[in-house]
Amino acid sequence: MRLWRWLADRWVMIVALLVLGYLALPILVVAALSFNRPSSRLSYDFNEFTVDNWRRPCATSDMCEAVVRSVQIGFLATVVATVLGTLMAFALVRHRFRGRSAINVLVFLSMATPELVMGTSLLALFVSAGVPQGFWTVVISHVMFCVSFVVVTVKARLAGMDRRLEEAAMDLYASEWQTFRRITLPLVLPGIVAAALLAFSLSFDDFIVTNFNAGTTVTFPMYVWGAAQRGIPPQVNVIGTAMFAVALLLVGLSSLRGRRARRTSEPAR
Repeated sequence: MRLWRWLADRWVMIVALLVLGYLALPILVVAALSFNRPSSRLSYDFNEFTVDNWRRPCATSDMCEAVVRSVQIGFLATVVATVLGTLMAFALVRHRFRGRSAINVLVFLSMATPELVMGTSLLALFVSAGVPQGFWTVVISHVMFCVSFVVVTVKARLAGMDRRLEEAAMDLYASEWQTFRRITLPLVLPGIVAAALLAFSLSFDDFIVTNFNAGTTVTFPMYVWGAAQRGIPPQVNVIGTAMFAVALLLVGLSSLRGRRARRTSEPAR
């Protein structure tokens, strides 16, 4: 009876842990395979433990070049998409203008459009405009689908803000720029950072849109797809594990910073 009572009180937490474990299982497999020395290039079973893959992550020079290229594309696309998406979010939340509802629909339409349709449409656009496919067409393509995610993320943050804080700052003779810099921007910054991280992950991970518009440019997902036909090197698992570790570290630091900020803002008892 005690066991059933304990399960009845905590079944939601147990189900949540099972779901999280199911979602984390592929990541754990990739992390384990990063320490594996496969018996052959076409074998994915765990054969022998080794740390050579971490000591020589760039044993395959083409793979590291593809990773650097993906990081460069992701960084440029993230910066442009974050700036444009943040400005669009402020305009959609703070201002009323003709066509506002249509723009909101277009933002969600870009998110709902299948990547296959978006990739072929962008390819047709570049070909009709006479733009050669390469590095910059990939950057433009990634900005196209990352902007919508940035707009939605920043809009959610702006919608939860208390406008009375800005009004109070202006009542205390703060200028519009001072109010934005000291009140609005710090409150919106977590949403902007979250949108930027989401945009970078989407750009780094994209394959379908990139495959249509890359030309001879090879990104990391395209390299993995091509290498799968002749045997994926174990260093691919090292890159995947390292990227996940960096993302987890950034999320942990952001959460820790938020907790410290809440503690300092709480009144002392």
